[in-house]
Amino acid sequence: MPRIKTATAAEAAKHPREFSILVNLAKDGEAPREVLLKASQSYGDETLVAALGDEVEFADFAKAFNKASQLADTAGEEGANCLGWAARDTSAQLSPYKFKRRELGPKDLFLKITHAGMCHSDLHTINGDWGPALHEIVGIVAAVGSEVTKFKVGDRAGVGTYVDSCRNCRECQAGDDQFCTECVFTYNAKHKDGLQSQGGYSSHIISGEHYTFKVPDNLDLAGVAPLLCAGITVYSPYKLYGLDKPGLKIGVVGLGGLGHMAVKFGVAFGCEVYVISRSLAKEAEALAMGAKAVIPTNDEEAIKANANQLDGIIDTVAAKHDFLPLFNMLKPKGKMCVVGAPPGDASFPWFPVLFKSLTLCSSLVGTPDDTQEMLDFCGEKNIVSDVEVIDISYANEAYTRMEKGDVKFRFVIDINKSLVA
Repeated sequence: MPRIKTATAAEAAKHPREFSILVNLAKDGEAPREVLLKASQSYGDETLVAALGDEVEFADFAKAFNKASQLADTAGEEGANCLGWAARDTSAQLSPYKFKRRELGPKDLFLKITHAGMCHSDLHTINGDWGPALHEIVGIVAAVGSEVTKFKVGDRAGVGTYVDSCRNCRECQAGDDQFCTECVFTYNAKHKDGLQSQGGYSSHIISGEHYTFKVPDNLDLAGVAPLLCAGITVYSPYKLYGLDKPGLKIGVVGLGGLGHMAVKFGVAFGCEVYVISRSLAKEAEALAMGAKAVIPTNDEEAIKANANQLDGIIDTVAAKHDFLPLFNMLKPKGKMCVVGAPPGDASFPWFPVLFKSLTLCSSLVGTPDDTQEMLDFCGEKNIVSDVEVIDISYANEAYTRMEKGDVKFRFVIDINKSLVA
């Protein structure tokens, strides 16, 4: 059984990630070789780990478990200047990848990424249901272009689902950049220089000042990352459809990454929020967030008791489900806003919509102004997402858990500590 010599204080400070791995794997400095080899599949270099002797210097252990050694050998694009993890096919497996980011322009920021959220749309992406994603990004500004005025080096900032648009069309002029036909999404789109955008599971990103947002100093960066997609996705419909008025009764379908943020925002707006879920399994969490009650859709009596009670519903569920109970709970002229996006087409009964004059609506993330407003509101109310922070090497297992609904309420990758550039 290999014995790893204790790291000095200086060594531990120089290699905090590798020291943390040692503490987790070794007991009294000793670790079974099979444990080290298994861990090396995710955290290190299997060849170097296999070559470790019975007495191991910490420096040799750190080298064997240094993610940088893996990434340095990873094939990537010619002229690559960025390290990341990517899904190469629909096997839903991420692996280290080197690629080329575009050059810093006069109106751009170089953002050193600290955290990246794992959105449910990312899961659709790597399974091949949608186009690529990876778009809940926060970090520290490391450089700014010559014409940047809103940011300086050292500022905390975030990037969401898009990083550029034409700025000249009707939609852009109205501030609705996300609808621009030339909108450059943060993932799998072409920049104006022809380079492909690559998302946020990486060491850094270049983004336009107009599409980068200031993060309030009082908010934890890990908890902020999901706000750039999940947060704005549910904040925007509250504002867009007038559902943010105090006293309104709002139903939130699902208590996942989007749903728990919809509850937090609704409560902060002064609404009476009801979580609509398949059962009462998440009742304690919902009530702790300020929800008035949980309405279980597997209980017909509960559905009947809440008929014609809700002013609006924000449906966050990303799987096919029955809309009829939801329509029944809405008041006449109520608003049904669907922001969850299951793969394939959805169907719903038309007559309840017709006879109650219901409004069916949706929302595509939010405008740049809405996004900054949301972050400022979160700073004022001290609102962040509830997250489980993980190492990037755990991402594949996290996706497996996400598919099973085994996360409360969002995975966030600690890029700063686990992706060594």
